[in-house]
Amino acid sequence: MSRRPHSGCAALVALVALAAAAPACLAAWETRVTDGIMGTRITVEVWAEDPLLADAANEAVLAEMRHIDTTMSTYKPDSEISRVNAHAAAGPMPISTELFDLLVTAKEYSRLTEGAFDITYASVGYLYDFRRRVRPDEAHIRAALPAVNYEHVLLDPRHHTVRFTQPGVRIDLGGIAKGYAVDRGIEALQKAGITHGYVSAGGDSRVIGDRFGKPWVVGIRDPQKGEGEVIARVPLVDAAISTSGDYERFFDEGGVRYHHIIDPRTGHSASQVRSATVIAATAVRTDGLSKTAFVLGPEKAMAIYNRIDDVDAIIVRLDGTVVYSKRMQPAMPSAAQPSVPAPPAPAVPAAPAAPAAPGVPAAPAPK
Repeated sequence: MSRRPHSGCAALVALVALAAAAPACLAAWETRVTDGIMGTRITVEVWAEDPLLADAANEAVLAEMRHIDTTMSTYKPDSEISRVNAHAAAGPMPISTELFDLLVTAKEYSRLTEGAFDITYASVGYLYDFRRRVRPDEAHIRAALPAVNYEHVLLDPRHHTVRFTQPGVRIDLGGIAKGYAVDRGIEALQKAGITHGYVSAGGDSRVIGDRFGKPWVVGIRDPQKGEGEVIARVPLVDAAISTSGDYERFFDEGGVRYHHIIDPRTGHSASQVRSATVIAATAVRTDGLSKTAFVLGPEKAMAIYNRIDDVDAIIVRLDGTVVYSKRMQPAMPSAAQPSVPAPPAPAVPAAPAAPAAPGVPAAPAPK
């Protein structure tokens, strides 16, 4: 098997001991945090010797996020995706290359996940309002459900058009657009000359390089406990990670939890697991795969993850037990105090040292 680009896959939690740090220099980490873009919190952290370069790189990431939000948000009536939802059932509709390519990618993940990932879930999903604790009744779900099928979205690569095969079809890229935005943010950092950095949008994160000669460490929230409690900390180098959970956008009613991850087969909130974390090379990949376990359940989803060479996964079942993909199966006597050997040090250049390392990224908010 070829060596994959992310570290932390042979074992969880144990930090990788890399080469000793170089002497301190004038460079520094700069962090930019903002709320409200794409309806979530955006965090950018970069290492740069020039503060002006760091500022420019951070702003380039946020500009990319704003562009994607403007183009792909279903909450903006003038966005390209909203125009598609309004007109694509009437006939072929020309769309931008960016949106066309992402729709192609979304359909690829639908096929890969046996339909568990399906952007047409929105044909039913738009009937839910989790902030206002609104959910559709069974009659409305049954009426809307025939429009949920990714095969209803027809893409013409020659003319770059999209068409829906029937009225009532709606698409929502919320299950992949944040991962796409994170990848575009990383590309913006690299274009600016940044070689060590971190970009996060909600539950989707990606890192380039390492951090002070050690991996970046991202915590995975314990869905059974409050915010700040984690079940594991994953060391990463040049990798992406996404966590989806049922405990962010939700409300409980009559002993049932209604949350935003909709099962495209039923129109109801998917309820097979509490959270799912996927690690891979890109955030599009991790974002597009992290909802699969909610729909298919831990066993079927893990079978899919284990078939993909560049993917690792951690699933928390409904009873709180944790399942690991085959490359992440250390002997785990407890989630809080794992006892695992340290994985071999990845062959990556050490980041420039600094007098004191700031804290590692906290557990990203799940989606």
